[in-house]
Amino acid sequence: MKRPVSLAQVADLPPALDLLAAARILGMGRTKAYELAKRGEFPCRVIRVGGSYVVPTVELLALLGIHVNAVPRQRKPERNASS
Repeated sequence: MKRPVSLAQVADLPPALDLLAAARILGMGRTKAYELAKRGEFPCRVIRVGGSYVVPTVELLALLGIHVNAVPRQRKPERNASS
């Protein structure tokens, strides 16, 4: 079994995830994820883009009870304007 996704990894997620990444976060396998997506039964909204499926990250997090503002983001070092 694969390791679960950490809260720190959640903070770095892009705006949309491919179906397999979303499935991994939910602890779901590839076959089940595609099966549910094709039937329109994936636990959150799935968007068809060409031949691929993508899941809006904010909706996936809401499903998990994680509010976007509650996820701590790592601060990037500030650039020194004088250098």
